Amino acid sequence: MSEPRRTKFYRDKQNGKWMGVCAGIADYTGIDVTIIRIGMVVATIMGSGAPILVYLAAGFIAPAKPRELAYDTPDDQKFWQGVRASPRRTVRDVRSKFRDIDRRLADVETYVTSSNNQLSREIDSLR
Repeated sequence: MSEPRRTKFYRDKQNGKWMGVCAGIADYTGIDVTIIRIGMVVATIMGSGAPILVYLAAGFIAPAKPRELAYDTPDDQKFWQGVRASPRRTVRDVRSKFRDIDRRLADVETYVTSSNNQLSREIDSLR
Protein backbone atom coordinates (compact mmCIF):
# COMPACT_ATOMS: atom_id res chain seq x y z
CA MET A 1 0.00 0.00 0.00
CA SER A 2 1.38 3.43 -0.88
CA GLU A 3 1.93 6.35 1.43
CA PRO A 4 -0.89 8.93 1.56
CA ARG A 5 -0.12 12.13 -0.34
CA ARG A 6 -1.11 15.60 0.75
CA THR A 7 -1.68 16.71 -2.84
CA LYS A 8 -4.38 14.13 -3.55
CA PHE A 9 -8.15 14.68 -3.17
CA TYR A 10 -9.65 12.91 -0.17
CA ARG A 11 -13.11 12.91 1.38
CA ASP A 12 -12.88 14.66 4.76
CA LYS A 13 -15.41 12.75 6.85
CA GLN A 14 -14.09 14.27 10.08
CA ASN A 15 -15.14 17.78 9.01
CA GLY A 16 -17.94 16.67 6.69
CA LYS A 17 -21.68 16.55 7.25
CA TRP A 18 -22.69 13.52 5.23
CA MET A 19 -20.03 11.80 3.13
CA GLY A 20 -17.30 14.44 3.47
CA VAL A 21 -17.14 15.36 -0.23
CA CYS A 22 -17.80 19.10 0.22
CA ALA A 23 -15.33 19.23 3.13
CA GLY A 24 -12.79 17.39 0.96
CA ILE A 25 -13.30 19.86 -1.91
CA ALA A 26 -12.91 22.75 0.53
CA ASP A 27 -9.73 21.25 1.97
CA TYR A 28 -8.31 20.59 -1.49
CA THR A 29 -9.10 24.01 -2.96
CA GLY A 30 -8.76 26.24 0.10
CA ILE A 31 -12.28 27.63 -0.33
CA ASP A 32 -14.48 27.86 2.76
CA VAL A 33 -16.61 24.74 3.17
CA THR A 34 -19.76 26.82 3.67
CA ILE A 35 -19.36 28.34 0.21
CA ILE A 36 -18.86 24.87 -1.29
CA ARG A 37 -22.01 23.60 0.43
CA ILE A 38 -24.09 26.59 -0.66
CA GLY A 39 -22.82 26.13 -4.21
CA MET A 40 -23.81 22.47 -4.08
CA VAL A 41 -27.32 23.30 -2.90
CA VAL A 42 -27.75 26.02 -5.55
CA ALA A 43 -26.41 23.71 -8.28
CA THR A 44 -28.79 20.98 -7.17
CA ILE A 45 -31.80 23.31 -7.16
CA MET A 46 -30.89 24.89 -10.50
CA GLY A 47 -29.68 21.70 -12.16
CA SER A 48 -31.30 18.46 -13.19
CA GLY A 49 -29.95 16.38 -10.33
CA ALA A 50 -26.52 15.86 -11.88
CA PRO A 51 -24.74 17.49 -8.89
CA ILE A 52 -26.22 14.85 -6.61
CA LEU A 53 -24.99 12.07 -8.89
CA VAL A 54 -21.52 13.63 -9.04
CA TYR A 55 -21.54 14.03 -5.24
CA LEU A 56 -22.51 10.38 -4.72
CA ALA A 57 -19.94 9.18 -7.25
CA ALA A 58 -17.21 11.21 -5.55
CA GLY A 59 -18.40 9.92 -2.18
CA PHE A 60 -18.00 6.31 -3.24
CA ILE A 61 -14.90 6.65 -5.44
CA ALA A 62 -12.69 9.10 -3.50
CA PRO A 63 -10.76 7.61 -0.58
CA ALA A 64 -11.27 8.89 2.94
CA LYS A 65 -8.63 11.27 4.27
CA PRO A 66 -6.04 9.32 6.30
CA ARG A 67 -5.59 10.35 9.91
CA GLU A 68 -1.89 11.01 9.46
CA LEU A 69 -2.72 13.86 7.07
CA ALA A 70 -4.55 15.86 9.73
CA TYR A 71 -3.23 19.40 10.05
CA ASP A 72 -1.56 20.39 13.30
CA THR A 73 -1.94 24.14 12.76
CA PRO A 74 -3.83 26.48 10.44
CA ASP A 75 -0.45 27.39 8.94
CA ASP A 76 0.04 23.75 7.90
CA GLN A 77 -3.37 23.73 6.26
CA LYS A 78 -2.67 26.97 4.40
CA PHE A 79 0.74 25.70 3.26
CA TRP A 80 -0.59 22.42 1.83
CA GLN A 81 -3.50 24.17 0.13
CA GLY A 82 -0.94 26.44 -1.50
CA VAL A 83 1.06 23.41 -2.61
CA ARG A 84 -2.01 21.90 -4.23
CA ALA A 85 -3.07 25.17 -5.88
CA SER A 86 0.35 26.17 -7.22
CA PRO A 87 3.35 23.99 -6.42
CA ARG A 88 5.78 26.22 -8.31
CA ARG A 89 4.69 29.34 -6.44
CA THR A 90 4.97 27.49 -3.13
CA VAL A 91 8.50 26.33 -3.95
CA ARG A 92 9.41 29.88 -4.99
CA ASP A 93 8.02 31.25 -1.71
CA VAL A 94 9.89 28.67 0.39
CA ARG A 95 13.15 29.38 -1.45
CA SER A 96 12.61 33.10 -0.92
CA LYS A 97 12.11 32.56 2.82
CA PHE A 98 15.28 30.47 3.02
CA ARG A 99 17.27 33.14 1.12
CA ASP A 100 15.99 35.75 3.59
CA ILE A 101 16.94 33.58 6.57
CA ASP A 102 20.37 32.91 5.04
CA ARG A 103 20.92 36.65 4.48
CA ARG A 104 19.92 37.48 8.07
CA LEU A 105 22.18 34.73 9.42
CA ALA A 106 25.08 36.08 7.35
CA ASP A 107 24.42 39.54 8.85
CA VAL A 108 24.54 38.08 12.37
CA GLU A 109 27.75 36.18 11.58
CA THR A 110 29.33 39.33 10.18
CA TYR A 111 28.36 41.29 13.29
CA VAL A 112 29.62 38.64 15.69
CA THR A 113 32.92 38.02 13.89
CA SER A 114 33.69 41.69 13.33
CA SER A 115 36.23 43.46 15.50
CA ASN A 116 33.56 45.15 17.54
CA ASN A 117 35.13 46.06 20.88
CA GLN A 118 31.82 46.83 22.56
CA LEU A 119 30.48 43.39 21.63
CA SER A 120 33.66 41.75 22.93
CA ARG A 121 33.25 43.54 26.27
CA GLU A 122 29.60 42.46 26.50
CA ILE A 123 30.51 38.84 25.81
CA ASP A 124 33.32 38.95 28.37
CA SER A 125 31.02 40.46 30.97
CA LEU A 126 28.63 37.50 30.55
CA ARG A 127 31.32 34.96 31.45
